[in-house]
Amino acid sequence: MVRHVKDLDPTLMDEFSAGIRGEIIHPEDEAYDETRKVYNGMIDKRPALFVKCVDVADVIYTVNFCRENNLLLAVRGGGHNAGGLGLCDDGVVLDLSGIKYVRVNVEDNTVRVGGGNLWGEVDHGTHPFGLAVPAGIISTTGVGGLTLGGGVGHLSRKYGLTIDNLLEADMVLADGSFVTVNEKQHEDLFWAIRGGGGNFGIVTSFKFQGHPVKTVFGGPTLWPIEKTDEIMTWYHEFIHQAPDELNGFAATMIIPGPPFPEHLHGKQFCAVVWCYVGDMSKAKAVFEPVLALNPLFEHLGEMPYPAIQTMFDGLLTPGMQWYWRADFFDELGPEARSQHLKFGSSIPTPLSQMHLYPISGAAGRVGKEATPWAYRNAKYAGVIVGIETNPANNNTIIKWCKDYWEALHPYSLGGAYSNFMMDEGQERVKASYRYNYDKLTKIKKKYDPTNFFRVNQNIQPAS
Repeated sequence: MVRHVKDLDPTLMDEFSAGIRGEIIHPEDEAYDETRKVYNGMIDKRPALFVKCVDVADVIYTVNFCRENNLLLAVRGGGHNAGGLGLCDDGVVLDLSGIKYVRVNVEDNTVRVGGGNLWGEVDHGTHPFGLAVPAGIISTTGVGGLTLGGGVGHLSRKYGLTIDNLLEADMVLADGSFVTVNEKQHEDLFWAIRGGGGNFGIVTSFKFQGHPVKTVFGGPTLWPIEKTDEIMTWYHEFIHQAPDELNGFAATMIIPGPPFPEHLHGKQFCAVVWCYVGDMSKAKAVFEPVLALNPLFEHLGEMPYPAIQTMFDGLLTPGMQWYWRADFFDELGPEARSQHLKFGSSIPTPLSQMHLYPISGAAGRVGKEATPWAYRNAKYAGVIVGIETNPANNNTIIKWCKDYWEALHPYSLGGAYSNFMMDEGQERVKASYRYNYDKLTKIKKKYDPTNFFRVNQNIQPAS
């Protein structure tokens, strides 16, 4: 039976506090309300305690304390999770933000990263070495959450998902033990964390393979929303035949304002946001087919890789209201395209949008059971996001997202990328892991038989 922190003997709390090097924050503390904020301003949870860990010992001590006293535990890295799974009501939040470092090994181009790092910090640490680790498209995203769920982004077609570049991880398990997992140590656990989320333990350190990426050529291209059918038909044929060095995700969106030109503000568009990581001398030739479609607006050019990773940070700032729905897709057929046109023409707020991230090239060549990420045969990871600054408009963005999703879902493959899911129930979790789910439940039973780590897209231990 789960207990509440306030019901514990004060002596226990005093002993626990004395053993933690990091900061402990209680509801009555001045910093509490600021500390409980996460990226999604729609999340309003009230934990009983925050433990801001600064080292692995703090993590072990907190895990043991919560397990021994039957306290609910949530684990927060970057706090970017759409459903607010880095928080919990009335339980303990183990905050990893104090465990940060980026160490590049120039001999083999590997990168060690702390469990609390954000991707922008990783890019800052690797860019001077001419390296990058495949990640997402927003630099404020946490390394831990994005990695453990899969990691789709600008480099996916060239270098695979983030999990395809994970070489090793240090973890604290539910029993408080510390392990290093890789292809030769705890191979089953290493398999499980490459897509299985935070179900199996707390990762305090990641080791990634870095890749030679210094400069990229890319940016957005926009067409009037009325051209959605034409552009998506062309895009579907083009992107999966393109060289691996070229990535581009399709979108329906509104231009909200600066830095875009004023004549575009408030108008709906079908868009593709590009990132090319090949030979820069060939970039203009690569983009000739794109420009032949006469985009109404394009801002394509050469830039440092961290620039494209931060391109949307200024628009998609922390603390706004977010609502997400997602699916995997194999096709962009006429029925689906008509729904993209319909809902792309009725986007309710300036920042709400839909993205289709291509799963092809290197990401699509990994075996469907090589990692828990079961949709290697999909062509797209799709996500619909309602975004608003005013909580009073939440019902509007939620309805638009749900309606858009329900219209597209019949044309989907049935599951969703877990990093794009909110709290949608156990059947959706199962659908998202497909034939890998049963294996995950067995590994869960081995390493977390009591489901101690359950504030996540939960994989329940095999019965």
